[in-house]
Amino acid sequence: MSQDSENVKKLIDFKKKIETRLQELETELSELKAMLDTVNSILLEKGFRRVEIGPKLGTARTSSEEREETMELEHGAIEAEVEPESISTLKSVNGELLADFRVDNDSLHVVPVEDKHFSVNTPPFNQFFVQRVLLKMQERDSELAKSGQLTPDKILCFDIVRDGDVIREIVIRNFDSDRLRELKSSIRWTFEKMLEKMKG
Repeated sequence: MSQDSENVKKLIDFKKKIETRLQELETELSELKAMLDTVNSILLEKGFRRVEIGPKLGTARTSSEEREETMELEHGAIEAEVEPESISTLKSVNGELLADFRVDNDSLHVVPVEDKHFSVNTPPFNQFFVQRVLLKMQERDSELAKSGQLTPDKILCFDIVRDGDVIREIVIRNFDSDRLRELKSSIRWTFEKMLEKMKG
């Protein structure tokens, strides 16, 4: 084979790699846009709504404290702490039940409903939720721990309980309220897309 032919072959291979990478980036961009739309809709729905927060046990609040809290919430301020325990459900945009979502002190438990057999192999569970959400959060925490800004025991950790390939429960620990909102939005979006693929 001549030198020119070899160079052409290399260029063709390189072109294919560029095209493949471009397709991956376009897919990622599409997923991120969908995520942003979901986050925006949640913020519009919840960010400007008055949220009732009960007083902590053993404490009494003055009327001025209550007024300050009301003003903050009316301006879209969001609680900084994760509630000790809260239970809710995750539904698709069409109102279809996807999973139970429970926050119990320092851990988050996501249990898919029984009739939804979500597989770990169904996109975008591994490609998006595990790789780009959970592992990225874990990576950021590890960097903070290396620089002394976070203790190692506070690094985000997770466990995916499976029955074969079917997801039975997702357990996540070490998160704040901001991450909790991101996790809830990411899980809902991921399960919605998985459900679409399962039905398709």
